[in-house]
Amino acid sequence: MADSANDPATPTSRGRGRRPADEVRADVLRTVGELLLTEGTARLTFERVARASGASKTTLYKWWPSIGALALDAYFHAVEDTLAFPDTGDVHADLLTQLRAFAHLMTRTPAGRILTELIGASQTDADLAAAYRRLYSSHRRRLAGERLRRAQELGQIRGDLEVQVLVDQLWGAVYHRLLIPDEPVTEDFVTALVDNLLDGVRGRP
Repeated sequence: MADSANDPATPTSRGRGRRPADEVRADVLRTVGELLLTEGTARLTFERVARASGASKTTLYKWWPSIGALALDAYFHAVEDTLAFPDTGDVHADLLTQLRAFAHLMTRTPAGRILTELIGASQTDADLAAAYRRLYSSHRRRLAGERLRRAQELGQIRGDLEVQVLVDQLWGAVYHRLLIPDEPVTEDFVTALVDNLLDGVRGRP
């Protein structure tokens, strides 16, 4: 039998009384994020999350329709700060900074394996697929699109371009190498993506 003192799914003792919903939700997301980044998705269940977080399974089912949707929500909260999009006024530098941070997270930390597992599971889990679009991909696309539109306003890239296509060209290329790993995601690759794209889309002086 495993030593419960070393099991991240063993809850710490908690005081009596009903906790605020926001506190419970934050505890659940933090707990699941820790489990994901140390163990992956294979052993993640509502029962295990309930034990580790102190939340009831009824509460978990009320907030998340499937364990995959919960895993994705927790994943997003765990990596949100790392993937924040900078705006220094230099679109070239900001794209490099964000894509390098994304590539590092995906290739040098457990987060990359977790995301590919969640993308794979979403192919057969409709709730997870919907949560992926709502909680992760649409949010990431919106942030990138807003940054590129500001670059258009400053004349740093052409104003007639569809920014969401640019998003697909940059981040889509990284996802392609992550999911079909014929070639590695390297810093040189990320730099070439940004340089090659911006050479063709810069605004004319």
